[in-house]
Amino acid sequence: MNLRGLVSVTGKPGLFKLVGQNKGGFILESLDNAKVKTVINLSNTKMATLEDITIYGEEEEIRLLDIFETLKAGELEVPSAKADGNTLREFFRQAAPGHDESRVYSSDIKKVISWYAIIKELPLFDEETPEPISE
Repeated sequence: MNLRGLVSVTGKPGLFKLVGQNKGGFILESLDNAKVKTVINLSNTKMATLEDITIYGEEEEIRLLDIFETLKAGELEVPSAKADGNTLREFFRQAAPGHDESRVYSSDIKKVISWYAIIKELPLFDEETPEPISE
């Protein structure tokens, strides 16, 4: 799964692809059908790559990519992001065993489900992650 360059922006729904950088900030393209390009400035907006996002765990943090790999295996039925809290929590106990239930909220689970729905349709989802560039 090659999700390098995919980011989440605080305060903006959905996911974005990092397409460039200019004097004003980073140029992002939405992953929806509209393909809207936006420039964000990191001085007033926070951005996180999907590779760097983790979920609170009881013992150690759980990488978002590991959760996506579990979902990609297809053994779990992914509920709608609009499902009730109990359904979401039961699903997440299987998708991310060992997550800290007191610090991972239903809104977090909904976000993971909605992001998964976006990325599973992308060609990047089935690509291998490129090796980091060593100097």
